[in-house]
Amino acid sequence: MNKNIKLAVAGAVLALSASANAGIIIPAGEWTIDINGNVNAFAVWNKSDHNNTVTSGIATRKDAAGEKNTQGITTGLLPSWLGVTGKTRQNDLDVEFTISLQPGVSDNHVHGDLTQPVLNRQTYVSFGDKSWGSVKLGKDLGIFASDAILNDMTLLGVGGIANGGQYVGSATAVNSTIGGIGSGYIYAAWKGQIAYTTPNFNGFQATVGLTNPNQGLDNTGTSGATTTLYQDRHGLEGKASYSFAGDAFSGKIWVSGASYKVKSGLISATSVYPESTSTVADIGANVNAGNFGLTGYYYTGEGVGTTAMFLSSHDTAGNKRDSDGGYLQGTYVLPTKTKIGLAYGKSNLDLTAAEAAGSALVAHNKRFTAGAYHPLTKHLNLVAEWSDIESEAHSGVKNENTTISTGAILFF
Repeated sequence: MNKNIKLAVAGAVLALSASANAGIIIPAGEWTIDINGNVNAFAVWNKSDHNNTVTSGIATRKDAAGEKNTQGITTGLLPSWLGVTGKTRQNDLDVEFTISLQPGVSDNHVHGDLTQPVLNRQTYVSFGDKSWGSVKLGKDLGIFASDAILNDMTLLGVGGIANGGQYVGSATAVNSTIGGIGSGYIYAAWKGQIAYTTPNFNGFQATVGLTNPNQGLDNTGTSGATTTLYQDRHGLEGKASYSFAGDAFSGKIWVSGASYKVKSGLISATSVYPESTSTVADIGANVNAGNFGLTGYYYTGEGVGTTAMFLSSHDTAGNKRDSDGGYLQGTYVLPTKTKIGLAYGKSNLDLTAAEAAGSALVAHNKRFTAGAYHPLTKHLNLVAEWSDIESEAHSGVKNENTTISTGAILFF
């Protein structure tokens, strides 16, 4: 199984026995080819309680006709996945390549001009040796906040849905939900990068890298405004972790951070783009004792926004907004091998000193999730989740939605 799929399964501590399985292994001369991935689909029932304007909120709203109940068939937070990894040992180097595609299931293809997006989240080559580490060049999961999403229990389910294309009134089909993204952590995303990872020193390991700075979003969060985000150097991201295991306990502690130099502002003939450095850091831990698991996570940043990097990160004058958040998650494995879990997460976004207190900009997104994850076979997991999402603006108005989902995820 491809490295990041393995991390996703093992990190979420949910796939149980499936986490140890490789994909379809094919010897090919000097190479070993691993064909791997997953297929998942979920039935979703969603109820939206309000139809307020909360800019950058993740809670869903009633549609234009006032309908509050919507349903859909969708891929979960972890997209369906087809990956091909090749490995070989040459000239005292471990050499690897990975290419993967991520299709979805939420588009019915009723019209010929509608196409389901197929993502390409991984295309990279890496080389190295256990004695000195490894170098990766290409596109892969971002370094900052990667452990936050890999330890989110909704990775094998649905979690939050935002405005996925499977719901009434949405014009765009998507191929994954948002899980706990935006309600406790910022999305690590899949980024072009050149990264170095150290050897594993008795459980300690670190990664540093240059990342692609092109992350264009509406960084002001101003309704109807045309905004841009110029970045004139590579992003800098890094993380360090320590994993441990004993007779009674096992777990992992990590820290990570990112720094981007940006120019931000409205596009106009007289635009002035103030230059600043956006920074963010986090800390997290996952501890397991017997059938119990506990994960805690916290992040804080300046000029990085909320939910996705740089979403609503600056005001229209280019001033940086502060943000922070985190999540707490507990799980327990029943005698039936079913893993049950409870999670609470919240992401906060502050106004700058120049902004009015009654702004429609989101003040916080928060989420409660209860889930059950059952390994029906070594490769197949049944999943059921309930999530309650709230997005509240600085003006005090809010949107709330409740999502119930059930389905299955198969790893190979």
